[in-house]
Amino acid sequence: VGSLLSSYGWYILLAAVAVYLLVQKVSRSLAARPSGRPGAAEAAEEPDVVVRRQEALAAARLRMQEELNAQAERYKEKQRQLEEEKRRQKIAMWESMQEGKSYKGNLKLNQQEVESGASASAVPKSKPNKKPLRGGGYNPLSGEGGGTCSWRPGRRGPSAGG
Repeated sequence: VGSLLSSYGWYILLAAVAVYLLVQKVSRSLAARPSGRPGAAEAAEEPDVVVRRQEALAAARLRMQEELNAQAERYKEKQRQLEEEKRRQKIAMWESMQEGKSYKGNLKLNQQEVESGASASAVPKSKPNKKPLRGGGYNPLSGEGGGTCSWRPGRRGPSAGG
């Protein structure tokens, strides 16, 4: 036994310290973890606190559902108005066709009235005079007037790579 301790004593001591530290770490992690029973934390709380929390949760859900229903109603109303406007436009187009007028021109006028009513403060944008990108004499096949880029074929013969 003495020869075993004299030759492997330091190794045995280091292994014992490592095992001790490992056991301490595992026991701390097990103590910090909640108990295995799911109802243990709720059983410790008072019942009236749990009831109040559940009532608040139900009230919040009800409020959110009412908001969602109100949004759905607004969306349905908007869709009804859009359908009514489309129906009016179709009726106006049909009447103008029966009178022999151009229904496309009438439709454009109606759309302009709707747009002008919707965006009364909008300022019409005027397009600036744009100059063409290339001159009139540009021909890509002739090689003239193309600027600095020009393609030249490579040298003939074997490549010098190897």
